[in-house]
Formats: sequence, C-alpha cells, structure tokens
Amino acid sequence: MAEGFLLVVSAPSGCGKTTILKQVMATISGLAFSVSHTTRQARLGERHGRDYHFISKEEFIALRDQEPSGFLEWAEVHGNFYGTSRQEVDALLAAGRDVVLDIDIQGAEQVKRTADPVTIFISPPTLAELERRLRGRGTENEEDLAVRLANAEQEMAAADSYRYLIINDELEQAVRDLQAVIAAERRRRNKAQVNRTVPRD
Repeated sequence: MAEGFLLVVSAPSGCGKTTILKQVMATISGLAFSVSHTTRQARLGERHGRDYHFISKEEFIALRDQEPSGFLEWAEVHGNFYGTSRQEVDALLAAGRDVVLDIDIQGAEQVKRTADPVTIFISPPTLAELERRLRGRGTENEEDLAVRLANAEQEMAAADSYRYLIINDELEQAVRDLQAVIAAERRRRNKAQVNRTVPRD
C-alpha cells in the first residue's frame, strides 16, 4: 500500500475554507482530517476526538518537548495551546490515507521544516470582498474586523510560498479546484510509485 501524503490548507479567516474542505472531504474517498490537540476547554456541542483532542497544559507541554517533538506544528493562541499530533498523522499516512491539515501560515512553515506537504492557499478574490463577507456574518465588532483584515493582508502576502493558489470567488469552482489538486497529486504520487517499482533494462 502506498503511503498517503500531507495536504496543508491555509486561508484568511472568513474566506470559506471550512465550507470548501467539508464539501471536498464528503466527495473524495481516502482523505482524513487531522484533529488538533488543544488545552482550551470544550465549547458547547464540541466532542473530544471529533472536534479536538482536549488535553491539559501539562500533557501538551510534555508532548511538545519530546525529541522529536510530539507535534508537527503547534502554537499558543490567547493563552491556549493548539497542535497537530505527529503520531496521529504518521499513522494515517502509513495506512494510505491522505491527511488534511487546516492550519495557518505559521503552522505551515513549521510542517515544511520536517515534512514535504502539498501546500494549498485559499484566497478571497480581493480584501474588499473579504471585508464584505466578514461584515455579512455580523459576528465581529469594528475592532475585531480591523484585526482580521490586517491579518488577512499579511497572510495573502505569503500565498506565493504555497504550491497551489485557489481563489474562492465562486464556492462551487473553488471546490472543483481543490478536488482537481488532490486528483493531480494522487496521479503524481502513483506515477512516482510506478517509476520506483518498474525494472530498468
């Protein structure tokens, strides 16, 4: 069985990444979504092992400080730790699953230090369109909105460091684009596997 590959997907907040990923994962077999570890408390409706692996700060630090680290990538956000389990990802890859990591640009850079992921950046067509979408959600005040837009501008500037760029102008097309990327990478992997196994004269 061929080992799976890592797909790192990043996007500014409010760009529609979660919706795109849900639709793609519902239509393509063999994909696995990496469930992150976190030290924050579970919110109403969240379930351990499905939404996050909820662990204590002490457990997180012990995993983080292993050699090699127990996390492919990790970050501290608003006093809580978040991380992607190396053991969990390795087990899924060994089982032939292609593993999707939904992480930010800092996390993507950490993963690239120790792995060779397929990196995909999902971008809004413009910052103005992203602002319109965020305002339409009605979930942020003006201060939070300004922070999200400033962060989005920095994140979009890093898009060139990703292998693929998908513009989420129309949801259905963005879903098709991500499906096409995964199909192309699977064909590329299969070709490489054949080249390694076919005997040479």
